[in-house]
Amino acid sequence: MKIAVIKTGGKQYLVEKDKKIEIDKLSDDLKNNLVFKDVLLYADDNQFLIGSQCLNKVEVKAKFLREKKNKTLVLKYRPKTRYRKKKGYKKITWIVSIEDINLK
Repeated sequence: MKIAVIKTGGKQYLVEKDKKIEIDKLSDDLKNNLVFKDVLLYADDNQFLIGSQCLNKVEVKAKFLREKKNKTLVLKYRPKTRYRKKKGYKKITWIVSIEDINLK
């Protein structure tokens, strides 16, 4: 069983084959060909590689599944002063499925 730790969007994810993860939205032209080259750790039955920066020998291929929009509301309220503020935004994330972890 191969596992890896990848870094994308300032976060780190522990991945294995056929696992689905939710990552921050990347550029739209990367939808068809998702390859993560910032791999921090790689492990299988025989080897265990760990890098202080990134491992150049390992790459993780993924498949784009769908886009998800998470709605967040921010409410501010102060009593007795009639002060109310409502702000919100939608953070767009991608659901991707890990297809393969390759060691060159």
